[in-house]
Amino acid sequence: MSKYLITGLGNIGNEYANTRHNIGFDVVNAFVQKHGGAFKSERLALVAEVKWKGKLFICICPTTFMNLSGRAFKYWMDKEKIPLENTLTIVDDLALPLDKLRLRAGGSSAGHNGLKDIQNVLGTDIYPKLRFGIGNNYPKGMQADFVLSKWLLVELTTVQLKIRKCIEVIESIAVVGIEKTMNEVNKLSIQP
Repeated sequence: MSKYLITGLGNIGNEYANTRHNIGFDVVNAFVQKHGGAFKSERLALVAEVKWKGKLFICICPTTFMNLSGRAFKYWMDKEKIPLENTLTIVDDLALPLDKLRLRAGGSSAGHNGLKDIQNVLGTDIYPKLRFGIGNNYPKGMQADFVLSKWLLVELTTVQLKIRKCIEVIESIAVVGIEKTMNEVNKLSIQP
């Protein structure tokens, strides 16, 4: 049975729930819910197992806080003996507009502290990432406040559509591979 590690990046705690920075958690939660899984508190993460089409997905939301996500990622990858190319990390991205997703098999952290930590722990940036565009509609110097803010009412329909699309991306990677999935998802503009 093929195994995948699906990692959503975010911060634990009610004050971070439903914020732009926690979209990785939201996507992984939606994937697990769709497939009837349930999270348990385990070492360094909330963990759920999902079986779908003969594949096993180990889904984690690290409990280490965003900037220390690497330990949880590496621990679960090693524990479950999942090859790096069978991982997918879902993360918010300021550089992408709200209607965009960007899937890559590798690439830099682009300044994202969660990705930076994973890269430092792994010693490479060659691991699959799904970047969820959150836009950059904030005044100069207010970046931290923006990423930790809740979605605006006017954005919620697009966010929900994109979460559903992210679930399809995870499934597609497992069925047809990352290359075909990238060609499909990276050109989309997702909006109501």
